[in-house]
Amino acid sequence: MRTIDRIKGYRILLTLAPLLFVADQLSKYWIANLSGLQLHAYPPFGGIEVLPPFFNIVYAVNYGAAWGILAGRGYLLLLIAGLALSAIYIFRNDLELRRPPMQVAFGLIIGGILGNSYDRLVHGHVIDFIDIHLQFYRWPTFNFADMGIVAGTLFYILLTLRASK
Repeated sequence: MRTIDRIKGYRILLTLAPLLFVADQLSKYWIANLSGLQLHAYPPFGGIEVLPPFFNIVYAVNYGAAWGILAGRGYLLLLIAGLALSAIYIFRNDLELRRPPMQVAFGLIIGGILGNSYDRLVHGHVIDFIDIHLQFYRWPTFNFADMGIVAGTLFYILLTLRASK
């Protein structure tokens, strides 16, 4: 099989992952450089209240992973990201990445991994901006890359559970 034909077999994944990466990076660029938002200022002292008090746009950074796990260990998080991307590539046949639904799931995951890894390499931290605040709990601030990783992982789990029935 020719290389171009093999690449065409992953069309959805190879479209979705870069799209998510670009959307993630453009949004982070706007937040950090054009929005005028003050770093770590949350409503009522900063940020943009979109749906008060539930949904805000803020400018925050995270030196770790979700909930600040492994803060200050960006090198380890980059290593984990590299291992995850390598595993996806090595096990692409076992993961059935030729199937379009799997390409959607892994396109989201890969795009998210690349978005946050780029931040860690370039900035030394991840830029976050989506703030969800429930009356009883403020969810950790996140970004489009995080959304891609979570949505892709949940979709993969759903596909796997459906296949096992």
